[in-house]
Parts: sequence; structure tokens; C-alpha cells
Amino acid sequence: MKGVPMGWLWWLGGALLLGVVEIFALDLIFLMLAGGALVGALANALGAPLAVQIVAAAVASLLMLFALRPFLLRRLRLRTSLVETNTAALVGRSAVVVAPTDLEGGRVKLAGEVWSARAVGGAAFAAGTEVRVARIDGATAVVEPVGPAGATGPSGAATDTAPGGPAAAPGAPGAPAGA
Repeated sequence: MKGVPMGWLWWLGGALLLGVVEIFALDLIFLMLAGGALVGALANALGAPLAVQIVAAAVASLLMLFALRPFLLRRLRLRTSLVETNTAALVGRSAVVVAPTDLEGGRVKLAGEVWSARAVGGAAFAAGTEVRVARIDGATAVVEPVGPAGATGPSGAATDTAPGGPAAAPGAPGAPAGA
């Protein structure tokens, strides 16, 4: 096979490797880069110099990343519902305070597990109070009142103004406070 350029095989091998990485990443970035590598292989097969091959691969990759990938992601999200997992799935869920919780710290029972917690703003919550997870910071649940019921201010005075006590404002996961 003397005289036959084989550089396109390197480009093809790179495209296949990027395709395998995409199988594990599942974010369509490596797939777009693999497409660029295929364009580089095509440029090589057409006899283009190495610099032209690299530029063609880079331009094709960038075009696919910024034009094709957003379109594909939108189409994918329309076809399948996005299911929140890990800590993102905990935001908006209710929890029960197991150790007094304030701005400095505390503990809540969330999804069957005890989490370190701290309260939003200057609120403080006594043990047994139902709270809502506002966000997760590392391994700490940042909590807020489910509604006006059960929260105490920085002085420790109860701010329960809902008739019927804490059971009067159950709130659904993801509902704004006071709903």
C-alpha cells in the first residue's frame, strides 16, 4: 500500500474513541467532537494538508456544538421527561427537624435520612417542626418554613399565626412558602 495516505484512519480512530466516551458522558458534546473528527478524516481522504484537516475538524465541531447540539437537546427533552436525581430531587421536599436548627446549624430528617441543616435567614426551628428544603449546599440541607406555621424568629419566639397550628399549612413539595 505504498503511496496511499492512511492519516484518515487516525481521524476515524479518534472519532470512534470520542463516540465511546459519549456513551458514558451522555451529554452530546463528545458526539459533536466525533463528528468533527469525521470531517477531518474526510479532509484527509480528499488529500488536504494537515493544517486544513485540523481547521476543518475544529470548525465542524464548533458548528455542531453551537448549532446542532442545542437543537438535539431540545428534541430529546421534548420526547423524555427530565427526572431530577440526587440532591436536585431533594429541593422542595419537606423535612422534619430532629435537632434545633438555626443559621448556625442543626439536623433534619429528609427522605428517611438525617442531614445536617441550617435555616434560611434568621429563622430558627425547634425539633419536630416541618420545614421545606430550599437548596442543598454540599452535605447540608438549607431549610425554610413550610408556611408561617412552626417557624420561630431569631429571638426564639414562635411566629405561628396560622389557625390550627402547624397542620394548617402542609404545603406541597415545590410549592412556594405560604401556599
